[in-house]
Amino acid sequence: MKTKIVKAKHILASLVLLAVLLVAASCALPGAVAIPTNPSPPAVTAPTPISPAPVLVNSETASPFPDFVSVIAAVRPSVVAITTEVSGYSVFGSSYTQQGAGSGWIIDSGGLIVTNNHVVEGAKNITVTLEDSRTFSAESVHTDPVADLAVVKINAQNLPALQIGDSSKLNVGEQVVAIGNSLGMGISATEGIVSAVGVSLSISPGETLSDLIQTDAAINPGNSGGPLVNALGEVVGINSAKVAQVGVEGMGYAISVKEATPIIDQLIKNGYVTRPYLGVSLYTVDQFVALRYGLGVDKGVLITQVSPGSPADKAGIMQGDVITAIEDKEVNDASGLIQAINSCQIGQKVKVTYWRGKTHDTTYATLAQNPPPGQ
Repeated sequence: MKTKIVKAKHILASLVLLAVLLVAASCALPGAVAIPTNPSPPAVTAPTPISPAPVLVNSETASPFPDFVSVIAAVRPSVVAITTEVSGYSVFGSSYTQQGAGSGWIIDSGGLIVTNNHVVEGAKNITVTLEDSRTFSAESVHTDPVADLAVVKINAQNLPALQIGDSSKLNVGEQVVAIGNSLGMGISATEGIVSAVGVSLSISPGETLSDLIQTDAAINPGNSGGPLVNALGEVVGINSAKVAQVGVEGMGYAISVKEATPIIDQLIKNGYVTRPYLGVSLYTVDQFVALRYGLGVDKGVLITQVSPGSPADKAGIMQGDVITAIEDKEVNDASGLIQAINSCQIGQKVKVTYWRGKTHDTTYATLAQNPPPGQ
């Protein structure tokens, strides 16, 4: 019994020794990793920062997104609301007063405001409301119906005038903002893009506006006369018209400042715009007019009145004549004749082709300067 116990002890000792030898051998193997009793977190080496490649920016061609919040905040104090009162008579002969609303913008700190002619035309009272809620009655109004522009003077000083931009540099797709007294509900702003430039639009019989800026910025009643500004807050157009038809969306129009500036300058300096003058009143001829008056031609421009002593009078043009061409360029309506005359120079001798009854003839008229309004 004792011998068995001794043998068991020897076997147990041998096993313990073998285990120790195996552990020692494993520690000595190549590539073996010794695990410390109290491991420390491994040291972390900060990565070397990578410098991004420099981006070259051309300041002349860079076009960041415009900050229209700042643009509108800067422009709003220079935009005014215009309210008008126009007298009229009903079909029963009773008088009434009709109120209208429009917009304008300050072009000079001394109280000069630009708007549309149709905003103030025929008004007996014109009131201008500034952004700070001050109101002024118009002291004077000078208008140009041909270009649909007007300059209103109020008795105020140190007003914030807007900067005028270069509308000839506008590109289709460029972002713009229309600001004005939309619907007569106070000054608001609408943003859009330039849809087209150099547009001509007939807004009434015998009246066509040229060099218009088309935009999809909403231009609603009351916006007329307000500024269309670019991303720099510069005036590039005067909001003027909107095509309002079923199925037509996003077609507002503004008079370009390139077209408007010389007219505005003349309204400020002279009170009216000087243009070549023929001295006739006009009516567009169509088949019904030709039949009604027994004309020898069914298109052209009927002369309904000739001013005494005018270039037309001196050239022998008479009431009832139908002008069909100026300088051998065909004119088919009153608007075309007006544009043809306006494209000439004061003092220029122009060839006028016309019909008198059934007779076709020509004459020459030397264009004069149009007389001041009221003369």
